[in-house]
Parts: sequence; C-alpha cells; structure tokens
Amino acid sequence: MRWSVAAAAPGSEVEILALTAGAIAAASGGEVVRGEASTPVGRLSIDSRTLAPGDLFVAIRGERFDGHRFAASALDRGALGVVVDAAGAGAIEGGRPDAVVVRVADTTRALQLVARDVRRRSGAKVVAITGSAGKTTTKEITAEFLAAQHRVFRNKGNLNNHIGLPLSLLELRARPDVAVVELGMNHPGEIRTLVEIAEPEFRVWTNVGDAHLGFFASADVIADAKAEILEHASGDSVLVANAADARVMARVGKFTGRVVTFGMNTTADVGAVDVELRGLEGTRARVRTKQGEMDLTTPLLGLGNLSNVLAATATALEFGISLESIRERAATLTPAAHRGELLRLPGGITLIDDSYNSSPSALNRALELVGSAQGCARKVAVLGEMLELGAHAGRLHTECGRAAADAGVDILITVGGTAARALADAAVAAGMTAANVLHVATKQEAADVVAARVRPGDLVLVKGSRGIGTDFVVERLKAEFA
Repeated sequence: MRWSVAAAAPGSEVEILALTAGAIAAASGGEVVRGEASTPVGRLSIDSRTLAPGDLFVAIRGERFDGHRFAASALDRGALGVVVDAAGAGAIEGGRPDAVVVRVADTTRALQLVARDVRRRSGAKVVAITGSAGKTTTKEITAEFLAAQHRVFRNKGNLNNHIGLPLSLLELRARPDVAVVELGMNHPGEIRTLVEIAEPEFRVWTNVGDAHLGFFASADVIADAKAEILEHASGDSVLVANAADARVMARVGKFTGRVVTFGMNTTADVGAVDVELRGLEGTRARVRTKQGEMDLTTPLLGLGNLSNVLAATATALEFGISLESIRERAATLTPAAHRGELLRLPGGITLIDDSYNSSPSALNRALELVGSAQGCARKVAVLGEMLELGAHAGRLHTECGRAAADAGVDILITVGGTAARALADAAVAAGMTAANVLHVATKQEAADVVAARVRPGDLVLVKGSRGIGTDFVVERLKAEFA
C-alpha cells in the first residue's frame, strides 16, 4: 500500500509500513478472535465518525465516553474491524461476520503499544519536546529547521497526551527521517509513560513554569514531573536543555546521555548575546555555537520565542543542519495559530493573538512585549482567567495585574471568575485608571466590550486559558475590523 504523507515533499509518495491484524495483536498482547490475522490494516482510528473503509476502530474507554458503545456503528460505517477489551467484546456480537476483531486487555494500552511498535519499525529518529511553555512553538521551529535536509513528521496541534501521542506515532508508518513530537502533562507519571512510548533519541526540555500549578505543590514538584523526560535514556541519547532555567539544570545531572545546552547566556552551547528586542518586528541576536556564530533575526515576538528558536537551533545542529540554513529559515518563521500571531487588521487594529492558552509566566512575557511596543495609539489587553492554578490562583493573578499596569496598558478587560477579577483589581491598585479596567464573566461580554472600545491605531493583546475561550474575542475583532 502507498500513500502521500505530510512529511514528504508535496506530491511525493512513500511506501507505507505494512500493518496486519496479527501484528497489532502481537504488539499489544492481544489476539485475533475473528477474521484473518493476515488481513492488512489501513489506519487505526478512535473516532467512529471519521474513519474510512479499511480502518481498524480502537474502542477507547475514556473518562467521559466509552468507545465500545460505538464499535457496532464503526462496523456499519465500513471499518475493517475493531479492537475491543474482553468486557466490551459483546458490543459487536452479531455484527458483520467478515469484520476483524482483536481482543486486548486494555484498549488504550494496546494503542500505545502498537504505536511504539510502529515507531520502532519506522526507522525514524524521534525528537521529543517538553516544558511548561513553548512546546508547540519549539516543535514547529525544530521541524522547520530539520526540513532543510530531512523528511520530517510533526504531530498536529498539541496531540501530546497518552492518546494523542500514540495516534501521532502511528503516522510514522510513512517512514519519515525524523519525527518531532511534544509531550504534555498535568500530573506526575504522564511524561514517563510518553517517553516509554516514543523512545526518543533526542529530548528537548524548554523550561519549568507555573502552568498546571493547581495540580502540584510547587514549581519544584512540576520540575520533578517534567524531569521524567530524562528517563529510559541510553548513552547515545541527547538532551537539549535550557541553561537559563535553574530548575532544569538542577536535574539534568540524572541524564545518562549527552547534554547540549541553550540559552541567553554565553556559557550555553548555543547562546544568544547582543539581544535586541524589536517590539512588534521580532527579535535579533548574535548566536554563538561550537560550529560558529551567526546574526539571527526572527519575526517571532518576544524573548520567550527567541529561547524557543535557540532550542530548535541546538537540536538542528545535532542533525548537521548548517548555521546558514538555520539563519535563513529563522528569518521567515511564522507562529502557530493563536500562539503569538501578529495580525494587522484592515480596520487599523494591530492584534497580538495569543489566545490559545495562558499561564502567569507566559502572560508576563506577553505583557513585557506590549510594554516594549512603539507607535501604537493605545495598548489594550484582553486577559482571560488562567486556570489550573489551584490555591495559587489569587496571588498569581494579582501579580499579573500589577504587571499589566507596569507594562503601560491603557485599557484592560479581564474575563472569567474571581481570579480574573483579582487581576483587574490589582491593576487598578497599581495605578491604572479604574474607568479603563473592566471585568466581565464571559467571552461574549468581552467581545462586546472590546469591539465597542477599541479604535484604529490601537494595539490589542488577547490571551487566556483555553477554557475561557478568548479566541472568540479574536474572531469578533477580525469580523468588526475586516
């Protein structure tokens, strides 16, 4: 079987790694209880609504759904067969007699084990990226740099958990040279599981921050959980680590492979000096490496993104990518959707769309960027509540309110519950005019307020946790000022 894949050049085709029902059973410790073990399998799918004929449906048991409820409909839609556990096998009794049925002990674990088997047989080198902030951006930049010489696969969006990562690794049946994936977590033990599945030759640890602090006792406990990226390494493994992050560097001594550092200091293996923040035009720096030096300019905004570029540079150099190629590609980078996108709307509004997610450290960096921006009539910030901070929420939102005032924000709209109101109150206490600080409960109210308040010449930052939905505000502004 042959198929086109995003990792290949446009229009090219690659030989897909063969996968049969028997191979899936063998990799997952299950057995083929109906149909032929030699039956070739198209793709593995966990969504009965989107599978194609020839796909094998894996009936995942989740917190809010049980895929076994949809196994019969998957067969009706033309699925080749299903992967079920013993308890759910009855869901497809009396179904299509030609359907393949693979029975396993645990369908989620089966998906993970099959993905690991595909990863091993694909021949691809795996780069796994973790950190409290910048994972997706670092993944995208790294993939862009490596694509100068290699066929590269990158996992889509943030498919980075115990189900999303295996689904991504199954795409390695297309045999790319390199796979760049991100590993996410909000509880201890999750990174360990993902490392066991991905078995990366290269690991990148961007930073330790305060995201998901509500699930952990402290940032040090977060760092310990992130440090699971160091586990199951061999002497040939490579870790790319942030030399500017004390919590990262305090833990890298446990790594059994080779450590390469990056950061905005001269002691790092890949270090930036003479850094020039160019506001909304991006960043420039002199980058020093063991392979030489280069003047690097990127349109990505802020110091956080410069750090992401340095992490990607350190990784690319390990693959033999030239400094010149890195320099050229860095100059044309574009952010992922809703992750620091700079949009100049036809109606005269300059919009920084950072609405994908938020944390206190990431918000502070965004506010620093707003503070450095020049040439705008007014600075407007629409800040959604930052979730998953637990008992720390009030204090951290208060600190960010002060940061908004210090950044010279002229109009502040906060969105969400009590913590978002605390951010607004703190901004007023720090000197912002009360009439220019508004708190609303919902994204719809925020969109109405912003659309009524902003005017041509304004710079507008929109940022908030995913659950608050501040991307709704972005879409409203695009419509109003198109």
